[in-house]
Amino acid sequence: MKAQSSGKWPIRIAAGVAVAFGALTIVSGGWVLFGGTAAQEAAGNVVPFVLWFNFLSGFAYVLAGVGIAMKRRWAPLLAVALAAAIGIVFALFGLYVFQGGAFETRTIGAMSLRLVVWSLIAAVAMRHVPVPTKHSAGG
Repeated sequence: MKAQSSGKWPIRIAAGVAVAFGALTIVSGGWVLFGGTAAQEAAGNVVPFVLWFNFLSGFAYVLAGVGIAMKRRWAPLLAVALAAAIGIVFALFGLYVFQGGAFETRTIGAMSLRLVVWSLIAAVAMRHVPVPTKHSAGG
């Protein structure tokens, strides 16, 4: 019985990290977007498309975390899609920087962290939550 219950921990941790990460992303992005001039000045040279992507993706992070916790068959696919989308936005951010766009160095760290975290969450979800196949119904 012990081996079966220990298999729940990776899912619980991944789901908890996803929900917490999503909530923090919503709060921090919302603060910069809707917190007024002082919040925007404190944030520095934000890159608008990165900021909006991160803020909106926070809601998807929470959804993915809840789905992973409930072992919904769509949740691993959402986690993989989020990791891929983060990678794409990070690459676009790199292109923006390469073209001379103003940015904050901490954005590099934040996007790197997002990419690593969501790649790990996606890997755990793909391993521990059954995903839909051509012959299975959604769940």
